[in-house]
Amino acid sequence: MKKIFSRPRSMTDKPMHFCPGCTHGVIQRLIAEVIDDLGIQEDTIAIGPVGCAVFCYDYWDVDFQQASHGRAPAVATGVKRVHPDKVVFSLQGDGDIAAIGTTEIIHAAARGEKITCLFVNNSIYGMTGGQMAPTTVVGQKSTTTPRGRDRDLAGYPVKMTEMLSVLDGVVYAARVSVHNPANVLKAKKAIKKAFEVQLRGEGFSLVEILSTCPTNWGLSPLDAVRWLEKNMVPYFKLGEYKVPEEKKHEEIAVAEVAG
Repeated sequence: MKKIFSRPRSMTDKPMHFCPGCTHGVIQRLIAEVIDDLGIQEDTIAIGPVGCAVFCYDYWDVDFQQASHGRAPAVATGVKRVHPDKVVFSLQGDGDIAAIGTTEIIHAAARGEKITCLFVNNSIYGMTGGQMAPTTVVGQKSTTTPRGRDRDLAGYPVKMTEMLSVLDGVVYAARVSVHNPANVLKAKKAIKKAFEVQLRGEGFSLVEILSTCPTNWGLSPLDAVRWLEKNMVPYFKLGEYKVPEEKKHEEIAVAEVAG
């Protein structure tokens, strides 16, 4: 019988702790697949967050460093500068990267640190009980916004990818999702591009990945996927917000030829 599915080499066989229907596991597998595809398992150092992905050191068979809440970009900066030949990346949630860690991510990006940050956005504080996060959409209910997020009281959700993409140190910035098979494939391509930017030594790269949180959203796994598509995608628009300069030139050239 032809084998069509196998566990990535850079992923351990330890069962994951994520809630049923949570797409964190899908994202972590995609990262492992990219590491395998690029052949960088022995040269990769992952920086772990505080949040739902805090136990990712159990799931990847790569070197690992845990960071304090929000400080992963700062830790990644130190590790990369000491080991410039290694591939260094962080995995962070919205509370980690867009709240307590906003300073670290903005200045790491502005400096053009040659690291990759992977940002899982599920629009809520997942680990601590479902409170409103910086990315909670207007009208979304949480334990701290039982009537829904009010823009007059709490403002608007933070669009991290758009904010960071305008910084000169950022080479690649994209937002993807994993709510259906087609978008899972696009997410993997974006993660791979982000790692390739780092391998070429070009600068900072970021991929934001929209993810579900059925438990704290109070939805079934299937309904959570539908909720993400209906409520998150229209606000957090998917796509590449910044690409390497050489790719821009190629696209212009192709457009000119086509015209």
